[in-house]
Amino acid sequence: MKTSRLPVPLLFASGLVMISILSLVYFYFSMHPPMGDLSLMAVFLATTAAISGLVGLISYRLGWLNRSPSLKISLLSIYAIASLLTIFNVWVTARLMFASQHDLQLAAVLLVFAAGIAMLLGYFLSIGITHRIAALKMAANRLADGDLSTRAKTQGHDEVAALAHSFNHMAEQLQQADAAQRELDALRRELVAWATHDLQTPLTAIRVQIEALADGMVDDPATTRRYLTTTRRQVDELSRLIDDLFQVAQLDAGGMIVQPVTCSLGDLISDTLESFTALANESGVMLNGSVTTGVDPVQLDCARVGRLLNNLVGNAIRYTPSGGCVTLTAWREESVVKISVSDSGEGISEEDLPHIFDRFYRGEKSRNRGKGGAGLGLAIAQGIAKAHGGSISVQSNPTLGTIFIVTLPA
Repeated sequence: MKTSRLPVPLLFASGLVMISILSLVYFYFSMHPPMGDLSLMAVFLATTAAISGLVGLISYRLGWLNRSPSLKISLLSIYAIASLLTIFNVWVTARLMFASQHDLQLAAVLLVFAAGIAMLLGYFLSIGITHRIAALKMAANRLADGDLSTRAKTQGHDEVAALAHSFNHMAEQLQQADAAQRELDALRRELVAWATHDLQTPLTAIRVQIEALADGMVDDPATTRRYLTTTRRQVDELSRLIDDLFQVAQLDAGGMIVQPVTCSLGDLISDTLESFTALANESGVMLNGSVTTGVDPVQLDCARVGRLLNNLVGNAIRYTPSGGCVTLTAWREESVVKISVSDSGEGISEEDLPHIFDRFYRGEKSRNRGKGGAGLGLAIAQGIAKAHGGSISVQSNPTLGTIFIVTLPA
């Protein structure tokens, strides 16, 4: 809301001067008085305006209204001061006109009656404002007590209504933030439970296998080799989980720092496909990749983007059934490069789709511990894309599979 640039006392004084001038002009053109009467009227108007201004300025400077215990009393005081000044001005005018004593008494009675009616009417009409402010205060108290569903009634179109609208908007934002915090806390607790399980399980297996080897309980070379292979796989899984948690900690600390260098996106995609060849063969999934002409060279943080591709391709393989296909494609569009990771899996449900990039979120199908993780991979992938000034989007169809599209500045 815009406010006047003039100080309040100066604005008040300017209003008094303007009213005095307009009254004098009206007196001159309506009654055509001689110059002597015009001069007397000018002196009278200036005197009464000065007295009225002095009373208003003293009230303003001393802050009488700020000391009032309620808004009703403040408004009633304003009506009383305005009525007294009106009575004073009219009474002095009547005295200057040499009105009879009878006329003065009659005018006084009428003025007192009019002032009383004005004060009573003003007080009655102000009740609507004070009731709305009281209701807003009660709503604020309920909100302070923790009832975030509290909303204030928005009646009218004045400043009080605007304040109620602002209060409701604030309450809505607080309620949404509280709901988001509760959901995040629940997801964090679930993450702790998941991490505890998935950290303890491979550690237990590693300890058992190492103890068996150390105690000489296994002397067959083939069994020893199998134990060592299993142990290495468990260590790799622990390393992946710890790395995920570290990446999330970086996101929580204010984002990832990327260091772009000139690199080949084609080589990066080729390395990604090669690193997942064994997992894809084990799962019976075919891996395909292609890079259009003119993509390279690009300015990217190769390690970060490689991690992004690993997360997307790893997810695609896990949720693609045997006999399916995962395809990794890159192309250039003007000043950006786009990378798509598509699969022929079962797709993502509509209720899970809006949340798949949320940290710690795991859809129903990924709650199977044989497939799902902590719900960190896609959140980390999105964080890497944003750190490069890019984005990541997803399209999914229950019958056609899922495709992730990463857009990065070239």
